[in-house]
Amino acid sequence: MSDPEEKLLKIYDGSRPVEEDLFERNWINQLAWSLVVVLCSLLVWFAIAIVNAENQRHALMTKQCADPVFKGEIDMRCLQVVSSREHWWQHLWHGITHLRPEQK
Repeated sequence: MSDPEEKLLKIYDGSRPVEEDLFERNWINQLAWSLVVVLCSLLVWFAIAIVNAENQRHALMTKQCADPVFKGEIDMRCLQVVSSREHWWQHLWHGITHLRPEQK
């Protein structure tokens, strides 16, 4: 190699990434994405729990699961499969927006 070529390679050698340090902080990125996945899973789980609880609460308030044999009792099998509103997002919206009991 000639002297000008060596000088040119030395100039551009500093701009190359150091391969030993290239993936040094990879575990931080993995930790952040793992935390995002866990929090999103937790959010979905809470949303499903709110939908189920609000569905059963609304069915009890509208007396959709009254036991036909024993008056004044609740049919628990009906309460597990009842769909008291048309869509699941209506339960979610009502469960999120109505945090305080209604005042009479």
